[in-house]
Amino acid sequence: MANVILFFLLLIFSSNIIFENIHACNQSERNSLLFLALTLSSPQLNWTSADCCNWEGITCNRDGWVTHLQLPSKGLKLKGGIFPSSILANLTHLTHLNLSHNSLSGSLDQTEFFLSLNDLEILDLSYNLLFGVLPSSLPSNHIQMVDLSSNRLHGAVSSSFFQQAWKLTSFNVSNNTFSGPIPSSICRPFSSSLRHLDFSFNNFNGSISSGLGKCSKLQVFRAGHNYLSGSLPEDMFNSTTLEEISLPQNSLYGVVSDKISNLTNLTTLDLSYNQLSGVLPLHLGKLSKLKYILLDFNYLEGSLPLSLMNCTNLVELRMGSNNLGGDISMLNFSKLSQLSKLGLRKNNFSGILLRSIYSCKFLKAIQVNYNNLEVQIQPEILSLKSLSFLALGSNKGLTNVTGAMKILMGCKRLVFLSLGSSFLGEEMPNGVEMVDFNGFQNLRHLDLSLCNLSGIIPSWLSKLKMLQVLDLSGNRITGSIPSWLGTLPRLQTLLLGFNQLSGEFPKELCTLPMLVSGQAAAQVGRFYLELPVYYQPSADAATKQINYIFFDPVIYLSHNCLSGNIPIEIGQLQLLQALDLSANNFSGNIPNQISNLKYMEQLDLSMNHLSGKIPASFTGLNFLSSFNVSYNNLGGPIPSSTQLQSFNASAFKGNQLCGAPLPNKCQTTEDADAPDMSTPDVDTKEHQSPWFYVSVALGYITGFWGVCCPLVLMRKWRYAYYHFLDNVQDSFHVMIAKCMASMRRKFV
Repeated sequence: MANVILFFLLLIFSSNIIFENIHACNQSERNSLLFLALTLSSPQLNWTSADCCNWEGITCNRDGWVTHLQLPSKGLKLKGGIFPSSILANLTHLTHLNLSHNSLSGSLDQTEFFLSLNDLEILDLSYNLLFGVLPSSLPSNHIQMVDLSSNRLHGAVSSSFFQQAWKLTSFNVSNNTFSGPIPSSICRPFSSSLRHLDFSFNNFNGSISSGLGKCSKLQVFRAGHNYLSGSLPEDMFNSTTLEEISLPQNSLYGVVSDKISNLTNLTTLDLSYNQLSGVLPLHLGKLSKLKYILLDFNYLEGSLPLSLMNCTNLVELRMGSNNLGGDISMLNFSKLSQLSKLGLRKNNFSGILLRSIYSCKFLKAIQVNYNNLEVQIQPEILSLKSLSFLALGSNKGLTNVTGAMKILMGCKRLVFLSLGSSFLGEEMPNGVEMVDFNGFQNLRHLDLSLCNLSGIIPSWLSKLKMLQVLDLSGNRITGSIPSWLGTLPRLQTLLLGFNQLSGEFPKELCTLPMLVSGQAAAQVGRFYLELPVYYQPSADAATKQINYIFFDPVIYLSHNCLSGNIPIEIGQLQLLQALDLSANNFSGNIPNQISNLKYMEQLDLSMNHLSGKIPASFTGLNFLSSFNVSYNNLGGPIPSSTQLQSFNASAFKGNQLCGAPLPNKCQTTEDADAPDMSTPDVDTKEHQSPWFYVSVALGYITGFWGVCCPLVLMRKWRYAYYHFLDNVQDSFHVMIAKCMASMRRKFV
C-alpha cells in the first residue's frame, strides 16, 4: 500500500515538473523580449517575473515558444527611432503580432524581420509612425491578415509582395502615402480566401486593372481618396460576393455598367466625387440589399430608375450635384421605409415633392435644394420625429414664410434649416402670429438668404439660444442691427450683407461669447450634420465641404447703409476670422484694435468714408489672405510688412495712400517729419489766420488811397505822373525796335 502511495506522489511530482516545463518561457526569447523592453522609452512594461509566458501581452504554446505578442494602445515609443526588426526576428514561432495604436517609428524594409517569421498569421502595425517602403514580400505563407494602415509608408506596393500569401484574407494599407498602380495580381485563382482590400487615402494612380473578379470571396474593396482614373473594370461585377465598393474622391470616368446588377449582395456603393457620366443602370433595383448609395458630385444624367424603389433596405441615398432630372413625383418613397438620409441637391428634378416622403418615418435629413421642384411645407412633416436636417431652398413655389415657420417650429429636433431663395418678396415673419413663438430650441443653422424679404430682423430670433449660424443676406431688411444679437451665446457666423440696414455697428455685437472666448468655443465643440453642406467663403475662394456645424467665425455686413465709427470694442472678437464691412457709410479712423484679431484671414473695409492712416499694427495680422481698404479717404504710407505688400494695388486704390504695392512713393524723411496739420501749433495758426486777412485788407486800402488821392486832388502831380508814363512807354518801344533789328541781322 505504501508503494502505491509513493508511486502516486512521484507521478504527481513528475507531472508538475512536466507541466512547468511545458509553460516555461524559452530563455533566448525571454532575453529578446527584455531587450525589446529596453528599446522602449515609455511606458515601462512590467516584465519582471521569471516566466515570460506570464507577461502582459505575451502568449506561449505548450513548448514555451512565444506565439502572441499583443501590446496595442500602450503608448509605446522607441528610444532610437529604429523599429526593432532584429529583435522580433528572434521570435521565430510568432503567429500574432499586434503593436497597433502606438507611436513606434522606423522602417519595415529589413529582410531579417520578414524572412524569420515563417509562422506569422496576424500582422497589425496600424496607427504608428512607421515609414519607408514595403519589403519585397510578406513574411509567411500562413499570413491571413495584414494591417499597416495609418502610418507614413510610401513607395509602390509590388505584386511580388503577395507572392506567398496563399491564405491572405484581409489587407489594409489605408492612410499612408503609397503611390503607383494598385497591384493587379493581388487576386489570383488560388487566393480565393481574400475578403477585405483597403487602399484608400493614399496616392495610388492609374486605372484599376482587371483581376478583381478572380477574388471569388471578396467582400470589401476600398480605394477612395486617391488619384485613380479610367473606367470601372468589367470583371469587378463578377465578384458576386462583394458587399462594399468604396471609390470616392478619384478621377474615375465612364458609365456605371448594367452588370452591376449582378452584385446582389452589395450593401454599399460609394462612387462619389468622380467623373462618371451617362444614365443610371435601369435594373439598379435588383440590388435589394443596398443600404448606402453615394453617387454625388459626378456627371450622371437622366432620371432615377423606378426600380430604385425596390431597394427597400435603403438607408442613405445621395445623388446631389449631378445632371439628373425627371419628374420626382413618379417615385413612391413610401416603399423606402428604412430611409434615413435623402440628398438630391443641385440637380434638375421637377414635379411635386410628394407627401409619400413623409411615410419614411426614420428620415433624419432631406436635402433637395437647388432643383426645379414644387415644394410646400405641409403639417405632415411633423410626423418625421427624427428630422434634424432640412434644405428645401432654391426651388419653385415655396411661399408663405410665416406659415412655414409656424409649422417647422414643431420639428423639435431640427438642427439645420436652409430655405434660401424662397418666399420671394414676402415680409419677414415678425407680427402677432409669432408672439407665442417657442420653437427651434435645437436649431443651430438658419438660412433665409436671397429671399428678398422685407421688414426688420425679427425679435423671435433672440430666443434661439443654440443658434450658431444666421444667414439673412440678400434681402430688403431695414432698421438697425439689434443689440440682442450680441447676447446669443453660440452665434459665431453672422451674415447680414446686401440688405438695407442702417444705424451704427452695435457695440454689443463685440461681446459675442463664441468670438471672444476660446473656452466658450471649446465647450460648444462640433455638432456633426446628417448630410454635408457646402460653403464658399468668398467669390474667388474654393467651395468647402463641411460635415459639422462649425463654420468659420465671420461677420459679414457688406452692402448696407450702416454709418458711424467702427467701434474700438471690435478688438475683443479675438477669434474672428473674417470681417466684411464694405460698401457702407462708416467714417472716422480705422480702429487700431483690429490688430488684436490675430486669427483674421479676410478683412474688407472698402467703399466707406474712413479717414486717417492704416494702423501700423496691421503688420501683425500674419494670417491675412484677403485685404481691401480701397475707395475711402485714407492717407499716408502703407505700413511695411510682407503681408500687406503681398496684396494687389487695387486693394488700396481710391485713397491718398503711398508706398508699395502702389506705384507712387511716399515723401522723403524730411517731409515726413514736417509737423502734422492736426498738431496744436497748427491749430493756433488757424485761429490767427483771420487777423492776417484783416491786416492785408487794411494795407491794401491804405496803399491804394495813398497813391490815388494825390493824383485826383492835385493837378501838378497828375500831369507829372502822366508825363513819366509817356517817357517810360517811349523808352520801351525804342528798346523793342533795337532788339528786333539785332535779331534780323543774326538770321539773315
